[in-house]
Amino acid sequence: MQVFDQSPCQLGEGPLWHPLRQQLYWFDILAKTLYAKGSGELKSWQFPEMVSAAGWIDRDHLLIASESALFKFNLLDGQQSIICPLEADNPITRSNDGRADPWGGFWIGTMGKKAEPAAGAIYRYYRGELRQIKTAVSISNAICFAPDSSCSYYTDTAEQIIWRQPLDPQHGWPSGERQMLIDLQTHDLNPDGAVCDAQGNLWIAQWGAARIAQYSSRGELLQSIAVPTAHTTCPAFGGQQLNRLFITTARQGLSDCQLHQQPAGQTFYTDLTVSGQREHPVIID
Repeated sequence: MQVFDQSPCQLGEGPLWHPLRQQLYWFDILAKTLYAKGSGELKSWQFPEMVSAAGWIDRDHLLIASESALFKFNLLDGQQSIICPLEADNPITRSNDGRADPWGGFWIGTMGKKAEPAAGAIYRYYRGELRQIKTAVSISNAICFAPDSSCSYYTDTAEQIIWRQPLDPQHGWPSGERQMLIDLQTHDLNPDGAVCDAQGNLWIAQWGAARIAQYSSRGELLQSIAVPTAHTTCPAFGGQQLNRLFITTARQGLSDCQLHQQPAGQTFYTDLTVSGQREHPVIID
């Protein structure tokens, strides 16, 4: 495990490898900041409200989820244009985990700013429509997609369960009942962000456990990889061969003593023998 960037994020989240720019983008949610880094220097942008997740639209634009909206962001000049509101009339909540799907849609979860029980939801934005697909979510996380496009995965961290949701093959909307894939309650593990590799295995950050865990598409634990700080938040595949696993982490919830003892909030990477999927672009037109 190597350090990719030493910036001490209060709540590092939402890592996204931009395949056209060959750069990693990630957020410090509580600091209202977006970071970017490739082979050169670190770049950052500050926002007036919390931002948490993104998808790439083209070389120069991201779709970003904030407390109150999904907006198009120009990486060259910083210009923003709102695509649609996101719980803009609810000051209690903010965006959290999100990812583009194989059809060009974008899934985004919300949660209470103080993790209020059942305050959030999961939505899908697709070709101009934002539709709620799961209600009463406490901490939305682990949104990712199987490489054969058969299903999505997600979790409510508070439930400690990873769910598998079958998807309609034509348009990608949920189709049929969800199924429990991984029950982490017996091990008291807290699933955070997740991503699927090219073989369909899930790589799940586990908050408080100082690790990333790999599970098969049948829910079997295959391996775990230690991370040198407690609160891992989300993994992302990147690099030229998509075999580099980046991991964001958080300082939030750690004592002064713990913060002194571990590199909390930094962004890490490790090179693997398996490859990830190329992140799908978001279609907004």
